[in-house]
Amino acid sequence: MQKRILLVEDDNDINQLIESQLKQDHYHVESARDGEEALALFQKEMFDLILLDLMLPKVNGMDLLRRIRETSKVPVLIISAKGSDLDKAMGLGFGADDYISKPFSMIELTARVQAAIRRSTLYSETDSTPTEPPVITYKDLILNLQSFSAKTKNKSIPLTAKEFHILKLLMTNHSRVFTKEQIYQLIWEDEYYGNENVINVHIRRLREKIEEDPSTPQYIRTIWGIGYKMGD
Repeated sequence: MQKRILLVEDDNDINQLIESQLKQDHYHVESARDGEEALALFQKEMFDLILLDLMLPKVNGMDLLRRIRETSKVPVLIISAKGSDLDKAMGLGFGADDYISKPFSMIELTARVQAAIRRSTLYSETDSTPTEPPVITYKDLILNLQSFSAKTKNKSIPLTAKEFHILKLLMTNHSRVFTKEQIYQLIWEDEYYGNENVINVHIRRLREKIEEDPSTPQYIRTIWGIGYKMGD
């Protein structure tokens, strides 16, 4: 079945270039050139991936991303000329799955698109397997594999797709220490090029959601010089 992509890019030349390439790769592409048009398409149709520029007219990319994450876990890949670490951290913090800075090569873009859709499809199939337990627990933390959410001390915690899969990885291997490179390769299924800021942002956001005091975490522990593990 043909995968569906929502392309949100206000630059006509870039929009047409990306759309043409994705159609050559046999994707169905819907294009939007401002945030309002993109939101209308998102609310009307189902997509397997969203390619999102940040600097958009009417509704900016960050606001649009927040609106998307209110109701959907669809993979979102940011494509933006705003390539500072702060911009990347903000985009990932608001729930994006990946971030590509302009200018980029079409080879890199199509590879990221394929990887994001492959991960999403794989996790969807895995999480729907009837033999897998519906929840994973560690101390007071409960991870629900059906609702993509966590709960601790009766407090419901919504998670982004990446936050969910990082937490699942750590909770199902709570005696193991994972390096940042291992986490990136296992969750993003991509080569690690020292993208430790991506991991740092996701771990920080997870701690803000599940820890009573993120500065002294009780669930996700930092093993200095190595990486992270769940618990003691």
